[in-house]
Amino acid sequence: MKPPVVTLCGSIKFKQAFIDANYNETMMGNIVLSVGGFGHSEHLNLTEQDKQMLGDLHKRKIDISDEILVLNVGGYIGKSTEIEIQYAREKGKAVRFLEA
Repeated sequence: MKPPVVTLCGSIKFKQAFIDANYNETMMGNIVLSVGGFGHSEHLNLTEQDKQMLGDLHKRKIDISDEILVLNVGGYIGKSTEIEIQYAREKGKAVRFLEA
């Protein structure tokens, strides 16, 4: 049986939450898809075109996932994450939240 594929979604300012969730989900036997990097927190100079490409790529990750895990640290959900949640729901993907 194929393990579930989970895409992590959330603000990249919560780098440690991504690291922890990647580990925890992997140890639960899930295939984990995450962000490619942490942008401003790694002092990368991303252009608007880069940001658009990364956003589109993240949607393709959602497309091949069974579910998304929203890393809503402290209840925070930013605009990009809201868009990803809506996109996942439109595609019939399950949506889980780190924090209730």
